[in-house]
Amino acid sequence: MSLAPVRLAWLDALRGPAALAVTLHHAGWTFAPALWAQVDRRVDVGTWGVFVFFLVSGYIIPASLERRGDLRGFWAGRAFRLLPLLLLACAATLLLGHGETSAGTGGDRPAALIALGNLTMTQELLGLPAVIGVMWTLSYEMAFYLVTVGLFAAGKALRSAGTAVALALLAVPAGLLLPGATINDRVDLPAVLLGLAVVAVIAVTMLDGGRARRVAAVAGGVLGLALVVLGSRAGTWQGVIILAAMFAGTAVHRAEQGVIRPRTAVGAVAAVLVSGLFAKDDPAWAAALVLAVAAFGLAFALRRRTFPRWLTGLGVISFSLYLLHPLVLRLTPNPVVFYLVLIPLCLLTYRLVESPAQRLGKRLVRAGQAGTEERARRAETA
Repeated sequence: MSLAPVRLAWLDALRGPAALAVTLHHAGWTFAPALWAQVDRRVDVGTWGVFVFFLVSGYIIPASLERRGDLRGFWAGRAFRLLPLLLLACAATLLLGHGETSAGTGGDRPAALIALGNLTMTQELLGLPAVIGVMWTLSYEMAFYLVTVGLFAAGKALRSAGTAVALALLAVPAGLLLPGATINDRVDLPAVLLGLAVVAVIAVTMLDGGRARRVAAVAGGVLGLALVVLGSRAGTWQGVIILAAMFAGTAVHRAEQGVIRPRTAVGAVAAVLVSGLFAKDDPAWAAALVLAVAAFGLAFALRRRTFPRWLTGLGVISFSLYLLHPLVLRLTPNPVVFYLVLIPLCLLTYRLVESPAQRLGKRLVRAGQAGTEERARRAETA
Protein backbone atom coordinates (compact mmCIF):
# COMPACT_ATOMS: atom_id res chain seq x y z
CA MET A 1 0.00 0.00 0.00
CA SER A 2 1.38 3.42 -0.95
CA LEU A 3 1.86 5.88 1.82
CA ALA A 4 1.52 9.65 1.99
CA PRO A 5 4.31 11.87 3.32
CA VAL A 6 4.20 12.88 6.95
CA ARG A 7 3.84 16.64 6.30
CA LEU A 8 0.51 17.42 8.01
CA ALA A 9 -0.83 14.14 6.66
CA TRP A 10 -2.57 13.57 9.96
CA LEU A 11 -4.81 16.58 9.32
CA ASP A 12 -5.87 15.19 5.95
CA ALA A 13 -6.35 11.78 7.58
CA LEU A 14 -8.87 13.49 9.87
CA ARG A 15 -10.58 15.63 7.23
CA GLY A 16 -11.40 12.68 4.99
CA PRO A 17 -13.35 10.62 7.55
CA ALA A 18 -14.98 13.80 8.87
CA ALA A 19 -16.30 14.67 5.41
CA LEU A 20 -17.45 11.10 4.84
CA ALA A 21 -19.23 11.13 8.20
CA VAL A 22 -21.27 14.15 7.15
CA THR A 23 -22.14 12.54 3.81
CA LEU A 24 -23.07 9.31 5.60
CA HIS A 25 -25.30 11.21 8.02
CA HIS A 26 -27.31 12.75 5.21
CA ALA A 27 -27.30 9.60 3.09
CA GLY A 28 -28.54 7.58 6.06
CA TRP A 29 -31.51 9.85 6.62
CA THR A 30 -32.24 9.83 2.88
CA PHE A 31 -31.94 6.14 2.03
CA ALA A 32 -32.53 4.31 5.33
CA PRO A 33 -34.24 6.69 7.77
CA ALA A 34 -35.57 4.01 10.12
CA LEU A 35 -32.18 2.36 10.49
CA TRP A 36 -30.34 5.64 10.70
CA ALA A 37 -32.65 6.88 13.44
CA GLN A 38 -31.31 4.08 15.65
CA VAL A 39 -27.73 5.20 14.97
CA ASP A 40 -28.46 8.89 15.30
CA ARG A 41 -30.05 8.62 18.71
CA ARG A 42 -26.81 7.16 20.03
CA VAL A 43 -24.17 9.20 18.18
CA ASP A 44 -24.81 12.19 15.95
CA VAL A 45 -22.37 11.20 13.21
CA GLY A 46 -22.81 14.51 11.37
CA THR A 47 -21.97 16.50 14.49
CA TRP A 48 -18.91 14.31 15.00
CA GLY A 49 -17.73 15.16 11.50
CA VAL A 50 -18.20 18.92 11.74
CA PHE A 51 -16.55 19.14 15.16
CA VAL A 52 -13.53 17.30 13.81
CA PHE A 53 -13.44 19.94 11.07
CA PHE A 54 -13.69 22.73 13.65
CA LEU A 55 -10.81 21.33 15.68
CA VAL A 56 -8.67 20.94 12.56
CA SER A 57 -9.45 24.50 11.48
CA GLY A 58 -8.53 25.76 14.90
CA TYR A 59 -5.21 23.96 14.71
CA ILE A 60 -4.19 25.09 11.22
CA ILE A 61 -5.79 28.49 10.48
CA PRO A 62 -3.90 30.65 13.05
CA ALA A 63 -0.70 28.85 12.09
CA SER A 64 -1.33 29.79 8.47
CA LEU A 65 -1.92 33.43 9.39
CA GLU A 66 1.19 33.64 11.55
CA ARG A 67 3.34 31.90 8.97
CA ARG A 68 2.40 34.55 6.44
CA GLY A 69 2.39 37.39 8.96
CA ASP A 70 0.29 39.29 6.43
CA LEU A 71 -3.43 39.96 6.77
CA ARG A 72 -3.81 40.70 3.06
CA GLY A 73 -2.20 37.38 2.17
CA PHE A 74 -4.32 35.55 4.72
CA TRP A 75 -7.65 36.84 3.41
CA ALA A 76 -6.59 36.35 -0.20
CA GLY A 77 -5.56 32.78 0.59
CA ARG A 78 -8.89 32.05 2.25
CA ALA A 79 -10.80 33.56 -0.67
CA PHE A 80 -9.00 31.47 -3.28
CA ARG A 81 -9.31 28.38 -1.10
CA LEU A 82 -13.07 28.60 -0.52
CA LEU A 83 -14.87 30.86 -2.98
CA PRO A 84 -14.21 29.18 -6.36
CA LEU A 85 -15.77 25.87 -5.35
CA LEU A 86 -18.43 27.63 -3.29
CA LEU A 87 -19.52 29.71 -6.27
CA LEU A 88 -19.58 26.65 -8.52
CA ALA A 89 -21.57 24.58 -6.04
CA CYS A 90 -24.10 27.35 -5.41
CA ALA A 91 -24.54 28.01 -9.13
CA ALA A 92 -25.08 24.31 -9.89
CA THR A 93 -27.51 23.97 -7.00
CA LEU A 94 -29.58 26.96 -8.08
CA LEU A 95 -29.55 26.00 -11.76
CA LEU A 96 -30.92 22.58 -10.88
CA GLY A 97 -33.55 24.12 -8.62
CA HIS A 98 -32.31 22.39 -5.47
CA GLY A 99 -31.21 25.41 -3.46
CA GLU A 100 -32.43 25.77 0.10
CA THR A 101 -33.66 29.28 -0.80
CA SER A 102 -36.09 27.77 -3.30
CA ALA A 103 -37.67 25.47 -0.73
CA GLY A 104 -39.68 28.05 1.19
CA THR A 105 -36.88 28.96 3.58
CA GLY A 106 -36.07 32.41 2.29
CA GLY A 107 -37.91 33.20 -0.89
CA ASP A 108 -39.32 36.39 0.66
CA ARG A 109 -35.88 37.85 1.46
CA PRO A 110 -34.22 40.13 -1.11
CA ALA A 111 -32.03 38.18 -3.51
CA ALA A 112 -29.18 40.68 -3.11
CA LEU A 113 -29.25 40.22 0.66
CA ILE A 114 -29.20 36.44 0.36
CA ALA A 115 -26.27 36.73 -2.05
CA LEU A 116 -24.43 39.02 0.39
CA GLY A 117 -24.89 36.55 3.23
CA ASN A 118 -23.86 33.52 1.22
CA LEU A 119 -20.86 35.10 -0.49
CA THR A 120 -19.52 36.40 2.82
CA MET A 121 -20.34 32.99 4.33
CA THR A 122 -22.14 34.69 7.23
CA GLN A 123 -25.71 33.78 6.28
CA GLU A 124 -26.19 31.42 9.22
CA LEU A 125 -25.34 34.16 11.72
CA LEU A 126 -27.35 36.85 9.91
CA GLY A 127 -30.65 34.98 9.92
CA LEU A 128 -30.48 34.41 6.16
CA PRO A 129 -31.13 31.21 4.19
CA ALA A 130 -28.19 29.27 2.78
CA VAL A 131 -28.15 28.20 -0.84
CA ILE A 132 -26.70 24.87 0.35
CA GLY A 133 -27.75 23.71 3.79
CA VAL A 134 -24.33 22.48 4.91
CA MET A 135 -22.90 25.97 4.42
CA TRP A 136 -23.95 26.76 8.01
CA THR A 137 -20.56 25.58 9.26
CA LEU A 138 -18.77 28.09 7.02
CA SER A 139 -20.40 30.92 8.96
CA TYR A 140 -18.67 29.75 12.13
CA GLU A 141 -15.43 29.37 10.20
CA MET A 142 -15.76 32.97 9.03
CA ALA A 143 -16.44 34.17 12.58
CA PHE A 144 -13.34 32.29 13.70
CA TYR A 145 -11.28 33.95 10.97
CA LEU A 146 -12.48 37.37 12.08
CA VAL A 147 -11.71 36.74 15.75
CA THR A 148 -8.33 35.18 14.92
CA VAL A 149 -7.34 38.15 12.75
CA GLY A 150 -8.49 40.54 15.49
CA LEU A 151 -6.38 38.80 18.12
CA PHE A 152 -3.39 38.73 15.76
CA ALA A 153 -3.68 42.46 15.07
CA ALA A 154 -4.03 43.21 18.77
CA GLY A 155 -0.94 41.16 19.63
CA LYS A 156 -2.98 38.61 21.62
CA ALA A 157 -2.78 35.69 19.22
CA LEU A 158 -0.78 33.48 21.58
CA ARG A 159 -3.52 33.46 24.20
CA SER A 160 -5.43 30.68 22.50
CA ALA A 161 -5.88 28.49 25.56
CA GLY A 162 -7.19 31.39 27.61
CA THR A 163 -9.53 32.36 24.79
CA ALA A 164 -10.88 28.81 24.55
CA VAL A 165 -11.49 28.63 28.30
CA ALA A 166 -13.06 32.10 28.39
CA LEU A 167 -15.44 31.16 25.58
CA ALA A 168 -16.29 27.86 27.28
CA LEU A 169 -17.16 29.75 30.46
CA LEU A 170 -19.09 32.39 28.51
CA ALA A 171 -21.10 29.77 26.65
CA VAL A 172 -23.10 28.67 29.69
CA PRO A 173 -24.50 31.99 30.97
CA ALA A 174 -24.82 33.36 27.43
CA GLY A 175 -26.72 30.26 26.39
CA LEU A 176 -29.06 30.52 29.37
CA LEU A 177 -29.70 34.23 28.82
CA LEU A 178 -29.89 34.04 25.01
CA PRO A 179 -31.27 30.59 24.21
CA GLY A 180 -32.05 31.55 20.60
CA ALA A 181 -30.72 33.91 17.94
CA THR A 182 -31.56 37.56 18.58
CA ILE A 183 -30.77 38.57 14.98
CA ASN A 184 -34.25 38.27 13.52
CA ASP A 185 -34.58 36.10 10.44
CA ARG A 186 -37.33 38.33 9.04
CA VAL A 187 -35.76 41.80 9.41
CA ASP A 188 -33.50 42.83 6.56
CA LEU A 189 -31.79 46.00 7.80
CA PRO A 190 -29.64 44.43 10.56
CA ALA A 191 -28.51 41.70 8.17
CA VAL A 192 -27.59 44.29 5.52
CA LEU A 193 -25.60 46.40 7.97
CA LEU A 194 -23.80 43.47 9.56
CA GLY A 195 -23.02 41.85 6.22
CA LEU A 196 -21.61 45.09 4.86
CA ALA A 197 -19.62 45.53 8.08
CA VAL A 198 -17.95 42.16 7.47
CA VAL A 199 -17.07 43.20 3.93
CA ALA A 200 -15.76 46.56 5.17
CA VAL A 201 -13.43 45.21 7.86
CA ILE A 202 -11.96 42.64 5.49
CA ALA A 203 -11.50 45.27 2.77
CA VAL A 204 -9.72 47.67 5.11
CA THR A 205 -7.41 44.97 6.48
CA MET A 206 -6.48 44.04 2.92
CA LEU A 207 -6.15 47.52 1.42
CA ASP A 208 -4.76 49.67 4.21
CA GLY A 209 -1.38 49.14 5.82
CA GLY A 210 -1.55 51.69 8.61
CA ARG A 211 -3.42 52.19 11.85
CA ALA A 212 -6.74 51.73 10.05
CA ARG A 213 -5.82 48.11 9.31
CA ARG A 214 -5.25 47.32 12.97
CA VAL A 215 -8.44 49.09 14.06
CA ALA A 216 -10.48 47.32 11.38
CA ALA A 217 -9.01 43.93 12.29
CA VAL A 218 -9.82 44.34 15.98
CA ALA A 219 -13.30 45.61 15.14
CA GLY A 220 -13.76 42.57 12.92
CA GLY A 221 -12.83 40.30 15.80
CA VAL A 222 -15.45 41.92 18.01
CA LEU A 223 -17.96 41.63 15.17
CA GLY A 224 -17.19 37.94 14.68
CA LEU A 225 -17.77 37.19 18.34
CA ALA A 226 -20.96 39.26 18.39
CA LEU A 227 -22.33 37.41 15.37
CA VAL A 228 -21.83 34.07 17.10
CA VAL A 229 -23.36 35.24 20.39
CA LEU A 230 -26.34 36.97 18.79
CA GLY A 231 -26.88 35.03 15.59
CA SER A 232 -26.43 31.32 16.30
CA ARG A 233 -29.67 29.70 15.15
CA ALA A 234 -29.00 26.50 17.05
CA GLY A 235 -28.62 28.54 20.23
CA THR A 236 -25.94 30.75 21.71
CA TRP A 237 -24.56 27.99 23.91
CA GLN A 238 -23.87 25.71 20.94
CA GLY A 239 -22.54 28.56 18.81
CA VAL A 240 -20.05 29.77 21.38
CA ILE A 241 -18.91 26.20 22.04
CA ILE A 242 -18.15 25.81 18.33
CA LEU A 243 -15.95 28.91 18.48
CA ALA A 244 -14.35 27.68 21.71
CA ALA A 245 -13.61 24.29 20.12
CA MET A 246 -11.69 25.96 17.32
CA PHE A 247 -9.56 27.88 19.79
CA ALA A 248 -9.00 24.63 21.69
CA GLY A 249 -7.53 23.26 18.45
CA THR A 250 -5.27 26.33 18.31
CA ALA A 251 -4.15 25.68 21.90
CA VAL A 252 -3.01 22.20 20.85
CA HIS A 253 -0.90 23.79 18.11
CA ARG A 254 0.60 26.23 20.64
CA ALA A 255 1.54 23.33 22.91
CA GLU A 256 3.14 21.44 20.03
CA GLN A 257 5.23 24.52 19.21
CA GLY A 258 6.31 24.87 22.84
CA VAL A 259 4.53 28.21 23.31
CA ILE A 260 2.38 26.88 26.15
CA ARG A 261 2.61 23.82 28.37
CA PRO A 262 0.85 20.68 27.13
CA ARG A 263 -1.24 20.53 30.30
CA THR A 264 -2.51 24.04 29.56
CA ALA A 265 -3.75 22.89 26.15
CA VAL A 266 -5.29 19.77 27.70
CA GLY A 267 -7.05 21.96 30.25
CA ALA A 268 -8.44 24.18 27.49
CA VAL A 269 -9.76 21.19 25.55
CA ALA A 270 -11.26 19.71 28.72
CA ALA A 271 -12.99 22.99 29.62
CA VAL A 272 -14.56 23.22 26.17
CA LEU A 273 -15.63 19.59 26.26
CA VAL A 274 -17.21 19.79 29.73
CA SER A 275 -19.10 22.97 28.87
CA GLY A 276 -20.12 21.65 25.47
CA LEU A 277 -21.58 18.39 26.72
CA PHE A 278 -24.60 20.20 28.10
CA ALA A 279 -25.09 22.69 25.25
CA LYS A 280 -27.77 20.46 23.77
CA ASP A 281 -30.20 18.18 25.57
CA ASP A 282 -29.28 15.20 23.45
CA PRO A 283 -27.01 12.28 24.41
CA ALA A 284 -26.09 11.82 20.74
CA TRP A 285 -24.66 15.37 20.68
CA ALA A 286 -22.56 14.73 23.80
CA ALA A 287 -21.29 11.43 22.43
CA ALA A 288 -20.33 13.12 19.17
CA LEU A 289 -18.31 15.79 20.98
CA VAL A 290 -16.44 13.25 23.08
CA LEU A 291 -15.63 11.11 20.05
CA ALA A 292 -14.55 14.14 17.99
CA VAL A 293 -12.07 15.19 20.68
CA ALA A 294 -10.90 11.58 20.98
CA ALA A 295 -10.38 11.27 17.21
CA PHE A 296 -8.47 14.55 17.10
CA GLY A 297 -6.33 13.49 20.06
CA LEU A 298 -5.58 10.08 18.54
CA ALA A 299 -4.61 11.56 15.17
CA PHE A 300 -2.42 14.14 16.91
CA ALA A 301 -0.69 11.40 18.89
CA LEU A 302 -0.01 9.57 15.59
CA ARG A 303 0.97 12.71 13.67
CA ARG A 304 4.52 11.52 13.00
CA ARG A 305 3.32 8.26 11.48
CA THR A 306 2.59 7.73 7.81
CA PHE A 307 -0.97 7.29 6.62
CA PRO A 308 -2.39 5.44 3.62
CA ARG A 309 -2.55 7.69 0.58
CA TRP A 310 -6.20 6.87 -0.06
CA LEU A 311 -7.05 8.19 3.41
CA THR A 312 -5.13 11.44 3.07
CA GLY A 313 -6.45 11.71 -0.49
CA LEU A 314 -9.98 11.83 0.89
CA GLY A 315 -8.83 14.65 3.14
CA VAL A 316 -7.50 16.58 0.16
CA ILE A 317 -10.93 16.47 -1.53
CA SER A 318 -12.86 16.87 1.74
CA PHE A 319 -14.14 20.36 0.94
CA SER A 320 -15.60 19.10 -2.34
CA LEU A 321 -17.10 16.11 -0.54
CA TYR A 322 -18.67 18.35 2.04
CA LEU A 323 -20.04 20.99 -0.28
CA LEU A 324 -21.18 18.88 -3.23
CA HIS A 325 -22.72 15.88 -1.54
CA PRO A 326 -26.17 17.45 -0.89
CA LEU A 327 -26.59 18.09 -4.62
CA VAL A 328 -25.43 14.60 -5.62
CA LEU A 329 -27.67 13.11 -2.94
CA ARG A 330 -30.73 14.64 -4.58
CA LEU A 331 -29.79 13.25 -7.99
CA THR A 332 -28.95 9.62 -7.16
CA PRO A 333 -31.37 6.77 -6.43
CA ASN A 334 -29.41 4.72 -3.89
CA PRO A 335 -26.32 4.92 -1.67
CA VAL A 336 -24.11 2.85 -4.00
CA VAL A 337 -24.72 5.18 -6.94
CA PHE A 338 -24.39 8.16 -4.59
CA TYR A 339 -20.81 7.31 -3.64
CA LEU A 340 -19.89 6.04 -7.11
CA VAL A 341 -20.81 9.47 -8.45
CA LEU A 342 -19.67 11.61 -5.52
CA ILE A 343 -16.05 10.47 -5.16
CA PRO A 344 -15.06 10.80 -8.84
CA LEU A 345 -16.89 14.13 -9.09
CA CYS A 346 -14.98 15.50 -6.11
CA LEU A 347 -11.68 14.29 -7.51
CA LEU A 348 -12.57 16.18 -10.69
CA THR A 349 -13.61 19.40 -8.96
CA TYR A 350 -10.48 19.36 -6.84
CA ARG A 351 -8.27 18.93 -9.90
CA LEU A 352 -10.12 21.44 -12.11
CA VAL A 353 -11.36 24.03 -9.60
CA GLU A 354 -9.82 23.87 -6.13
CA SER A 355 -6.20 23.13 -6.96
CA PRO A 356 -5.83 25.67 -9.82
CA ALA A 357 -7.52 28.37 -7.72
CA GLN A 358 -5.20 27.71 -4.80
CA ARG A 359 -2.14 27.88 -7.06
CA LEU A 360 -3.38 31.13 -8.58
CA GLY A 361 -4.01 32.58 -5.14
CA LYS A 362 -0.51 31.70 -3.98
CA ARG A 363 1.03 33.29 -7.07
CA LEU A 364 -0.96 36.49 -6.60
CA VAL A 365 -0.09 36.66 -2.90
CA ARG A 366 3.62 36.18 -3.63
CA ALA A 367 3.46 38.82 -6.35
CA GLY A 368 1.74 41.23 -3.99
CA GLN A 369 4.28 40.61 -1.25
CA ALA A 370 7.15 41.11 -3.69
CA GLY A 371 5.61 44.40 -4.84
CA THR A 372 5.19 45.58 -1.27
CA GLU A 373 8.81 44.73 -0.44
CA GLU A 374 10.02 46.52 -3.57
CA ARG A 375 8.06 49.66 -2.71
CA ALA A 376 9.46 49.56 0.83
CA ARG A 377 13.04 49.32 -0.51
CA ARG A 378 12.44 52.24 -2.83
CA ALA A 379 11.02 54.30 0.03
CA GLU A 380 14.10 53.57 2.15
CA THR A 381 16.50 54.62 -0.62
CA ALA A 382 14.51 57.70 -1.68
